Amino acid sequence: MVYSAINISHAEHANRRMLPMSEHSKKYPVKAKTIIGWREWCALDSLGLPAIAAKIDTGAKTSSLHAFKLNFFETSEGTRVEFFIHPLQRRKHPEIKCSASVVEMRSITSSNGIAEVRPVINTVIALGEHRYTTEITLTNRDEMGYRMLIGRQSLAPRFIVDSSLSWALGELDVDDLYPANFTPEIT
Repeated sequence: MVYSAINISHAEHANRRMLPMSEHSKKYPVKAKTIIGWREWCALDSLGLPAIAAKIDTGAKTSSLHAFKLNFFETSEGTRVEFFIHPLQRRKHPEIKCSASVVEMRSITSSNGIAEVRPVINTVIALGEHRYTTEITLTNRDEMGYRMLIGRQSLAPRFIVDSSLSWALGELDVDDLYPANFTPEIT
Protein backbone atom coordinates (compact mmCIF):
# COMPACT_ATOMS: atom_id res chain seq x y z
CA MET A 1 0.00 0.00 0.00
CA VAL A 2 1.31 3.50 -0.86
CA TYR A 3 1.25 6.10 1.92
CA SER A 4 1.40 9.87 1.83
CA ALA A 5 2.52 12.50 4.31
CA ILE A 6 1.66 15.37 1.95
CA ASN A 7 -0.99 17.90 2.97
CA ILE A 8 -1.74 16.36 6.37
CA SER A 9 -3.20 18.44 9.15
CA HIS A 10 -1.19 19.68 12.12
CA ALA A 11 -2.89 17.16 14.43
CA GLU A 12 -2.18 14.30 12.05
CA HIS A 13 1.43 15.47 11.76
CA ALA A 14 1.78 15.63 15.54
CA ASN A 15 0.54 12.05 15.77
CA ARG A 16 2.79 11.10 12.83
CA ARG A 17 -0.13 9.30 11.26
CA MET A 18 0.37 8.22 7.66
CA LEU A 19 -2.72 8.08 5.46
CA PRO A 20 -3.21 5.44 2.76
CA MET A 21 -3.26 7.22 -0.66
CA SER A 22 -6.90 6.27 -1.23
CA GLU A 23 -7.87 7.94 2.09
CA HIS A 24 -5.52 10.88 1.37
CA SER A 25 -7.09 11.65 -2.02
CA LYS A 26 -10.60 11.59 -0.52
CA LYS A 27 -9.59 14.00 2.25
CA TYR A 28 -7.30 16.26 0.19
CA PRO A 29 -8.42 16.42 -3.45
CA VAL A 30 -5.67 17.84 -5.64
CA LYS A 31 -5.99 18.89 -9.26
CA ALA A 32 -3.02 18.18 -11.49
CA LYS A 33 -0.92 21.26 -12.22
CA THR A 34 1.15 22.00 -15.30
CA ILE A 35 4.89 22.35 -14.79
CA ILE A 36 6.30 25.52 -16.35
CA GLY A 37 9.78 27.02 -16.53
CA TRP A 38 11.15 30.34 -15.29
CA ARG A 39 10.25 31.89 -18.66
CA GLU A 40 7.42 30.99 -21.01
CA TRP A 41 5.59 32.27 -24.07
CA CYS A 42 2.05 33.48 -23.50
CA ALA A 43 -0.62 35.09 -25.69
CA LEU A 44 -2.93 38.02 -24.98
CA ASP A 45 -5.32 37.69 -27.92
CA SER A 46 -7.72 40.43 -26.83
CA LEU A 47 -4.77 42.85 -26.94
CA GLY A 48 -3.61 41.62 -30.37
CA LEU A 49 -0.54 39.82 -28.99
CA PRO A 50 -0.15 36.31 -30.43
CA ALA A 51 2.91 35.77 -28.22
CA ILE A 52 5.04 37.59 -25.69
CA ALA A 53 7.95 36.18 -23.71
CA ALA A 54 7.14 36.34 -20.01
CA LYS A 55 9.30 35.87 -16.96
CA ILE A 56 7.56 33.74 -14.36
CA ASP A 57 7.90 35.67 -11.10
CA THR A 58 6.67 33.91 -7.96
CA GLY A 59 7.91 36.90 -5.93
CA ALA A 60 5.40 39.22 -7.63
CA LYS A 61 1.77 39.07 -6.58
CA THR A 62 0.31 40.63 -9.74
CA SER A 63 1.30 40.20 -13.36
CA SER A 64 2.80 43.17 -15.19
CA LEU A 65 2.92 44.12 -18.88
CA HIS A 66 5.20 46.57 -20.67
CA ALA A 67 3.12 49.52 -21.87
CA PHE A 68 3.90 53.07 -22.96
CA LYS A 69 2.07 56.14 -24.34
CA LEU A 70 -0.85 55.45 -22.01
CA ASN A 71 -3.97 57.49 -22.83
CA PHE A 72 -6.94 57.30 -20.44
CA PHE A 73 -10.45 58.17 -21.59
CA GLU A 74 -14.00 57.84 -20.33
CA THR A 75 -16.78 55.89 -21.99
CA SER A 76 -20.33 55.08 -20.94
CA GLU A 77 -18.91 51.79 -19.57
CA GLY A 78 -16.18 53.43 -17.50
CA THR A 79 -12.50 54.31 -17.84
CA ARG A 80 -10.47 52.79 -20.65
CA VAL A 81 -6.81 53.04 -21.52
CA GLU A 82 -5.10 52.97 -24.90
CA PHE A 83 -1.44 52.03 -24.85
CA PHE A 84 1.36 50.69 -27.01
CA ILE A 85 3.47 47.58 -26.57
CA HIS A 86 6.76 46.38 -28.01
CA PRO A 87 6.16 42.64 -27.53
CA LEU A 88 9.70 41.52 -28.41
CA GLN A 89 12.66 41.93 -26.11
CA ARG A 90 15.28 44.47 -27.22
CA ARG A 91 13.23 45.42 -30.31
CA LYS A 92 11.18 48.48 -31.16
CA HIS A 93 9.21 46.67 -33.90
CA PRO A 94 6.40 45.88 -33.92
CA GLU A 95 4.70 48.62 -31.95
CA ILE A 96 1.19 47.41 -31.19
CA LYS A 97 -1.66 49.69 -30.12
CA CYS A 98 -3.94 48.14 -27.50
CA SER A 99 -7.04 49.18 -25.58
CA ALA A 100 -8.61 47.80 -22.41
CA SER A 101 -11.02 48.70 -19.62
CA VAL A 102 -9.35 49.91 -16.43
CA VAL A 103 -10.43 47.88 -13.39
CA GLU A 104 -8.72 50.23 -10.93
CA MET A 105 -5.59 52.24 -10.27
CA ARG A 106 -3.36 50.41 -7.78
CA SER A 107 -0.17 51.24 -5.92
CA ILE A 108 2.42 48.56 -6.75
CA THR A 109 5.81 48.33 -5.07
CA SER A 110 8.41 47.03 -7.51
CA SER A 111 11.35 44.79 -6.64
CA ASN A 112 13.55 47.90 -6.21
CA GLY A 113 11.21 49.13 -3.45
CA ILE A 114 9.69 52.06 -5.38
CA ALA A 115 5.89 52.37 -5.30
CA GLU A 116 4.07 53.35 -8.49
CA VAL A 117 0.35 53.80 -9.17
CA ARG A 118 -0.51 51.63 -12.16
CA PRO A 119 -3.66 50.89 -14.14
CA VAL A 120 -4.99 47.36 -13.69
CA ILE A 121 -6.74 45.58 -16.56
CA ASN A 122 -8.41 42.18 -16.84
CA THR A 123 -7.61 40.17 -19.94
CA VAL A 124 -7.52 36.57 -21.07
CA ILE A 125 -4.07 35.02 -21.04
CA ALA A 126 -3.13 31.81 -22.86
CA LEU A 127 -0.27 29.90 -21.29
CA GLY A 128 0.19 26.51 -22.89
CA GLU A 129 -3.23 24.91 -23.07
CA HIS A 130 -4.59 27.06 -20.24
CA ARG A 131 -6.79 30.09 -21.09
CA TYR A 132 -8.11 32.22 -18.24
CA THR A 133 -8.83 35.79 -17.22
CA THR A 134 -6.21 37.48 -15.09
CA GLU A 135 -5.33 40.91 -13.68
CA ILE A 136 -2.37 42.67 -15.28
CA THR A 137 -0.84 46.00 -14.33
CA LEU A 138 0.56 48.27 -17.02
CA THR A 139 3.99 49.90 -16.64
CA ASN A 140 6.97 50.83 -18.76
CA ARG A 141 9.27 47.80 -18.69
CA ASP A 142 11.41 48.99 -21.59
CA GLU A 143 14.63 48.67 -19.59
CA MET A 144 13.69 45.29 -18.12
CA GLY A 145 14.74 41.95 -19.59
CA TYR A 146 11.19 40.74 -20.20
CA ARG A 147 8.20 42.72 -21.44
CA MET A 148 5.88 40.76 -19.16
CA LEU A 149 6.00 39.26 -15.67
CA ILE A 150 3.50 36.62 -14.65
CA GLY A 151 2.87 36.77 -10.89
CA ARG A 152 1.52 34.42 -8.23
CA GLN A 153 -2.15 35.31 -8.65
CA SER A 154 -2.06 34.06 -12.24
CA LEU A 155 0.01 30.99 -11.44
CA ALA A 156 -1.24 29.54 -8.16
CA PRO A 157 -4.28 27.53 -9.18
CA ARG A 158 -2.80 26.06 -12.37
CA PHE A 159 0.98 25.81 -12.41
CA ILE A 160 4.09 24.63 -10.61
CA VAL A 161 7.30 26.48 -11.52
CA ASP A 162 10.48 24.50 -12.12
CA SER A 163 13.22 27.13 -12.16
CA SER A 164 15.59 24.76 -13.95
CA LEU A 165 13.38 24.85 -17.07
CA SER A 166 13.00 27.42 -19.86
CA TRP A 167 10.22 27.37 -22.43
CA ALA A 168 8.75 24.17 -20.92
CA LEU A 169 5.51 24.79 -22.84
CA GLY A 170 7.39 25.12 -26.15
CA GLU A 171 9.67 27.50 -27.99
CA LEU A 172 8.48 29.92 -30.67
CA ASP A 173 10.20 31.71 -33.56
CA VAL A 174 9.59 35.45 -33.13
CA ASP A 175 10.21 36.13 -36.83
CA ASP A 176 7.28 33.83 -37.66
CA LEU A 177 5.09 35.49 -35.02
CA TYR A 178 5.90 39.09 -35.87
CA PRO A 179 7.03 39.35 -39.51
CA ALA A 180 8.01 42.77 -40.90
CA ASN A 181 4.45 43.35 -42.22
CA PHE A 182 2.72 42.24 -38.98
CA THR A 183 -0.67 43.77 -38.14
CA PRO A 184 -2.44 42.54 -34.99
CA GLU A 185 -5.74 40.68 -35.05
CA ILE A 186 -7.61 41.83 -31.97
CA THR A 187 -10.26 39.37 -30.77
